[in-house]
Amino acid sequence: MNIWIAIGATALGCYAVKLAGLLVPAGLLERPLVRRCAALLPVALLAALTAQQTFADGHALVLDARAAGLAAAVVALILRAPFLLVVGAAVVVTAGVRALGG
Repeated sequence: MNIWIAIGATALGCYAVKLAGLLVPAGLLERPLVRRCAALLPVALLAALTAQQTFADGHALVLDARAAGLAAAVVALILRAPFLLVVGAAVVVTAGVRALGG
């Protein structure tokens, strides 16, 4: 039964956040600072998630095959490769390093 309480609380929380977003006055959303923060926030959150998933294992910092895959993706991005190629390079390098025992 506890899982259903968690699901219900999550659903209500999501609805409350969406409702709060609809109640914000339009004039507030047009301010330059708010627009700039809204544009940069997803990038910052994605970078933080990527760093956490790449370099963390529980409560410890690690440097393993995931870091090599991230480095390959960064190189592909610098070379302006298409997104699918960037993901493919990261997957191939990560799998290769793990297969070699790294």
